[in-house]
Amino acid sequence: MLDIVRQDNEETTSGAARVFTFFRDRLLAGDLKAGDRLLPERELALALGVSRPVLREALRSLAMLGLLDIQHGRGAFVRAADASVLGQALTLCLAPEPNILDDVLQARIAIECQAIRLACERASERDLQAIAGILDTLVESLDDPERGGGADYAFHLALVRASGSVALMKIYEAISPLLMRSHVERRRDTFREPAITSRLVDAHREVFLSLARRDPDQAERALREHFLIGDELRRKNLISNYQPREITS
Repeated sequence: MLDIVRQDNEETTSGAARVFTFFRDRLLAGDLKAGDRLLPERELALALGVSRPVLREALRSLAMLGLLDIQHGRGAFVRAADASVLGQALTLCLAPEPNILDDVLQARIAIECQAIRLACERASERDLQAIAGILDTLVESLDDPERGGGADYAFHLALVRASGSVALMKIYEAISPLLMRSHVERRRDTFREPAITSRLVDAHREVFLSLARRDPDQAERALREHFLIGDELRRKNLISNYQPREITS
């Protein structure tokens, strides 16, 4: 009996994998685009060599990821990927990992440093005005960790958006739940430290001014220096919270 159940599970998994691979490859090839309707269920199951129940389950999974819109009586239609939905799935995958916020910060540095270099070339006047407005909100919310953390996240999101890179933006949005948590937690650690909040404000201003000057080297340098402030804060917190263990004889 267990062997039969195991075999059924393996067939379901391999069948679902074929469906996912088919969907991915057709998207990459440009054969499927947002709004396109997939083949009818019977034809698609036959073409992929999977049972119709396995196909339905795989399509439901793709719909849960925001990649398909299944309309009763009409069929399954391709949707533009929703980064917020994908972000929730990615967050669930990453959340159990140890020290995940520190690890995500490294990904954030890589994305933002390339994004700001591109933004120095591509940012529109509207992008710059939007970033300047967020900077004002950031300054006004120094004593509010929730609002300030949100403004901090919005500032960096606007930098990535100004890069004009769809790929960087999608990746950044996909990890946004973890990024938002990181911003808020850092603000909780700093909002009672005027010296640190003042440095953070100055660092954000320098990042913005470097971007407005269209100087990619200085903009990236200012951004990396801004990230170093966070590293310094974490070290100070680690030292202040360290409790040496008593040596017992």
